[in-house]
Amino acid sequence: MGLFKPGCTRIFALREKDEEISVTLLRSRQRIKLVLGDYQRTRLKDSKPTSATLCKKGSEYYINIQVKSEAPEQIHVDTVLGVDLGITDIAVTSEGQKFGGKTIKLIKNHYASMRAVLQQKAVKGTRSSRRRCRELQQRLSSKEARYQRQINHEISKAIVTRAQEIPAKIALEDLTGIREGVNQKAGKNHRRKVNGWAFYQLKEFLSYKALAAGVPLVLVDPAYTSQTCHQCGEHGIRNGKSFKCPVCGWSGDADFNGAKNIAFLGRYVDRPGGSEGLPSIKAVLSGLLKAPVFRPE
Repeated sequence: MGLFKPGCTRIFALREKDEEISVTLLRSRQRIKLVLGDYQRTRLKDSKPTSATLCKKGSEYYINIQVKSEAPEQIHVDTVLGVDLGITDIAVTSEGQKFGGKTIKLIKNHYASMRAVLQQKAVKGTRSSRRRCRELQQRLSSKEARYQRQINHEISKAIVTRAQEIPAKIALEDLTGIREGVNQKAGKNHRRKVNGWAFYQLKEFLSYKALAAGVPLVLVDPAYTSQTCHQCGEHGIRNGKSFKCPVCGWSGDADFNGAKNIAFLGRYVDRPGGSEGLPSIKAVLSGLLKAPVFRPE
């Protein structure tokens, strides 16, 4: 509804001790009690708000208060926690921890089928039914977005927490432009699966949570990470979630194999940002003195 910018203390002020805000309205200045949880109290303690936005949802009012805090110094470690982002499992780490699976897949398919039903009714229905279908589609879209956001928060928090415990830096695939490539080449069903999750949002959540925790996060070149065996560095065979290497005989979860390769590549990256100009796993392996069986542990 309204934005209160820095310096506008005559319009908005935070009274931390009283857990109140003071706001200048059209006719008077009001002091409004805040309903805070432990997280909000921690974030607002001894802070200086940079801006605030007053919002209305239904009959309730919310105020989003933005505060600025200094990021802690990043840890310096050689250990890397690789994270492979996928469709069946949203994320799999190089330790074998999986996030997602059947429950998320069922819910995603449910939203997709609901959208298809509403779209069909909107095409064939009357003018009023089409309007009703559009309203339901908007509500469904908002509900799905909130669900994805919550899951992405949970996944990113768990990964960053684990990286702190090890301690290790986090390595992710640089998936910039992958959606455009899939939309041009893949079929409709595969496009829906790839576009059906907010991977960019998950990467952003991981980035800011890692920054706040002092955990380094780097992006690596995703080329060949899903095709290379993490045990011997040779080309393997991937079939859905399964991976098998015909050279050394290793077989297992394909996303776990990819995460191990991402962690291996993360050792060669010491800066955040995109992977442009960084070597692929094939280039790295070709420059190493390989024993009969190469094991990047």
